[in-house]
Amino acid sequence: MAKKERKSPPTALHARGLYARASTAKTDPRAKHGAGPPTGFAVPVLETGSPGLGKTGAPAAVVTGAGQGIGRGIVLALAHEGFDIAGIDIVFNPRNRKKGLFEVKEKVEKLGRRFLPIEGDIARLEDHDRMLDAAFGEFGAIDVLVNNAGVAPAKRVDILETAPESYDRLLAINARGPFFLTQNAARRMAGRRPARAGAPLSIIFITSISAVVSSTSRAEYCVSKAALSMTAALFADALAAKGINVYEVRPGIIATDMTAGVKAKYDCLIAGGLVPQGRWGLPEDVGRAVAALARGDLAYSTGAVIEASGGMNIRRL
Repeated sequence: MAKKERKSPPTALHARGLYARASTAKTDPRAKHGAGPPTGFAVPVLETGSPGLGKTGAPAAVVTGAGQGIGRGIVLALAHEGFDIAGIDIVFNPRNRKKGLFEVKEKVEKLGRRFLPIEGDIARLEDHDRMLDAAFGEFGAIDVLVNNAGVAPAKRVDILETAPESYDRLLAINARGPFFLTQNAARRMAGRRPARAGAPLSIIFITSISAVVSSTSRAEYCVSKAALSMTAALFADALAAKGINVYEVRPGIIATDMTAGVKAKYDCLIAGGLVPQGRWGLPEDVGRAVAALARGDLAYSTGAVIEASGGMNIRRL
């Protein structure tokens, strides 16, 4: 029998706006989307202000999947560039300062920037307004949205054994959620002036080399990343005239919790020459690519696809 979730009253931290908790399902929503009514702390709808700079004049970014792995690397890279950041993650534990959003929060604040942890599941479209209301309410305006949150199949199986439940779960989190979050955020961002001259408003999709490279033991993952890649192209086309640049960053084999279970396999493949640069990628490799785009280094290159794969995009015999 499922343990009943205890609903705590809002704390002083919530009252001061230091973090925002969006609605969550009583069961893991990634396993069963839309199960039950929203619970937890509701983020109020706040006035986002008139078009123009944010409340502090500093650029601000929203990063999904910000609590660990590639998302954490992106947040820290953006903080080094002077961004304030709203970090969204499905795992939200204010008591855990060793891993997760609140560890990231401490790191960002040591760099002299502001960090707003927000709880939410990208696959739950009903969470999107709450998450974005919290980010825009805290910072006044957002310059950059980074669609990073994503999951791999719970189990790698042959394509002939792929289960509909796994397929639907990955498409909901990796493709459907980012599509509609981007739609929502772009409506809010359009018409605003960026905080820094020469750095356009931007939306960055973190996809994968799996968008274009077949891996038949995780077919649903490849399909979801291919869909996300096309999503990036579509929004780049649609938003160029609105002053919002859109980019795609394709990581290769990156050392994170997601790849920990296949480390031995990829150690052998990398040693055998799979990656021309001869090493695992790191979250900070992806973070540096995102930071360059957010900084405006490729301001005249909307729609660009940047690989952070150690050369896996090179066609070789």
